[in-house]
Amino acid sequence: MSGVWLPCGDYHQDYSQDQGWWQSNFIKGKMMLLLAIVFLGIPLLASEYWVGVSTMIGYTAMGALGVQLLIGYTGLITLGHAAFLAVGAYTSTLLVLQFPWPKLLINWGLAYPISIIVAAVVAGFWSVLFGLPSAKVKGFYLILTTMAAQFITVDFVITQYVSKIGGRGQAFSLPPGTIKIGPSIIDTEVERYYLMAVLLSLMVIIMANLFRSRVGRAWVAIRDNDIAAAALGINIVWYKLLAFFVAGFLGGIAGAFWVSNTAALSPEHFPWFWSLWLVGVILIGGVGSIHGAIFGSIFMVVIMELLQMAVIPLSEYYPQLLIKFAYIKESAFGLAIVAFLIYEPNGLAYRWWQIKNYFNLWPFSY
Repeated sequence: MSGVWLPCGDYHQDYSQDQGWWQSNFIKGKMMLLLAIVFLGIPLLASEYWVGVSTMIGYTAMGALGVQLLIGYTGLITLGHAAFLAVGAYTSTLLVLQFPWPKLLINWGLAYPISIIVAAVVAGFWSVLFGLPSAKVKGFYLILTTMAAQFITVDFVITQYVSKIGGRGQAFSLPPGTIKIGPSIIDTEVERYYLMAVLLSLMVIIMANLFRSRVGRAWVAIRDNDIAAAALGINIVWYKLLAFFVAGFLGGIAGAFWVSNTAALSPEHFPWFWSLWLVGVILIGGVGSIHGAIFGSIFMVVIMELLQMAVIPLSEYYPQLLIKFAYIKESAFGLAIVAFLIYEPNGLAYRWWQIKNYFNLWPFSY
């Protein structure tokens, strides 16, 4: 009888099963439903406005993934990640507008897709340049180093030199039809949304597979105790620089995507506040979790949109509210971080983990 009646549950016999994508058919079904909602439900059923909001959520999550890798998985605090998004955006823009592409590649719509890959690699190596001090310093001193990356990259190199290439002043104009993938011109909210969904899905797959590998385990070991990790034979410097490269690579993809979402690119799109915003996103979503970057992005973008929707009717009676909305937004951002640090320090991802466990263990969830 023991061969017929077995205890309930999912049992794994090796490490590959334990780390598999699909732990059960139920989980596989949930993922298929989620992908159906992302790729079919939102673009087909939501209004153009909310499709645009969803695109902004995805862009925020794309930027936050690199921050999550550095802070959440490697323990390297960064406050200048917007610089690497800027490098990706400007590299992609310069390649699309300035590089003498063969006419065949232009006709096939491959210039922009190739520029995304090149932008990611350039941003990755630029990130490594500012990650070099992590071999000697950490904590507060590393924070100052990453802040220097923001100011040197955006406020000096891009503003004073890169943005003036071609005599365009401070902004690069992107004429309609510039962003093209194959036969399709990316010029509508739905097309930009689909581009974001594909890129974000690929980035999540890359990160999830890295964290299941030896590289991901080395990053977590460095985060938990770098001295113990070194004693176990982990090359601390190599893995830290690799973390900076991958984070910059992901940031470069996010920046290159942003090019498709704007008619003119300028340094104002990548202020230092955006770096702080991305750190706040993972604090609210949950540090050390891919879900945290996504949940934090959803929370912050939707809250700010709802706040704006509440301010607009009130502006008829108090016109100053619209003028001061930027300050209201920053105040709401600060209050949200304080509230989560006090009442939900583990972030939304931890709460989601608790809900899943409750559901999976019901009716014996205690």
